[in-house]
Amino acid sequence: MTTSEKPFDLAHRLAPGAEDAPAIAAPDRTVLSHGGLRRLIQETVSRLNTLGIGRGDRVAIVLPNGPEMATAFIAVAAAASTAPLNPAYRDDELDFYLSDIGVKAILVGKDEQGPSVEVAERLGIAVLRLAVPEGAPAGIFTIEGGPVRPPVASGLAEDSDTALLLHTSGTTSRPKLVPLSHANLAASAAHIGATLGLGSADRCLNIMPLFHIHGLIAAVLSSLAAGASVFCTPGFNALRFFQWLSEAKPTWYTAVPTMHQA
Repeated sequence: MTTSEKPFDLAHRLAPGAEDAPAIAAPDRTVLSHGGLRRLIQETVSRLNTLGIGRGDRVAIVLPNGPEMATAFIAVAAAASTAPLNPAYRDDELDFYLSDIGVKAILVGKDEQGPSVEVAERLGIAVLRLAVPEGAPAGIFTIEGGPVRPPVASGLAEDSDTALLLHTSGTTSRPKLVPLSHANLAASAAHIGATLGLGSADRCLNIMPLFHIHGLIAAVLSSLAAGASVFCTPGFNALRFFQWLSEAKPTWYTAVPTMHQA
């Protein structure tokens, strides 16, 4: 199948692996298959549409590194536009980013009560909570919360829709909002996979933050687009790195120079 013949939705473009092939793994968790990931995407899109969130709406995701952060990004982006934010942001930083992005809702952990919730409520932004069923495979979640607005029937996003919203670093001026479409992400993931020669037998060990494009695209999306799998850790930890190598048995990992040096 050529690129032009591929279906437009994320369920096919970024999770094309065999039904039972591994897709998402994590420390001490059972593995989520590509088939399971596709079903999670469809269920999440349906759930968000029921809550009144659909194509063109912006949802901030403030979750710690791990398998649910990876799958929440993919699944929410299949219905709306995502804005992953650093969970360590302070009150004033969250106020700026949430306001500048213009989000309809924020997705946080089930028990989160920190600044992200406080700022969202102050700004009148709906708070949705991600819950992980006990014993569920890595990456499986449900979304709890009341309707943001009347239900919509937008269905799956298309290539030209915005999938990811990121800010520039702001080192020389005010951070600027950069929208990336589904087509942008699919092309980037495919190019990285081709450059690295990724195949269905590969597994990436991800230690990069999933609120940055490096972890999201270079590690997670490139792996899934190749029908491969990604082992999602809680983040970089030099003391646990070799333990994760033994558990995950990855064929590759990606990191920044300071992590390699450590």
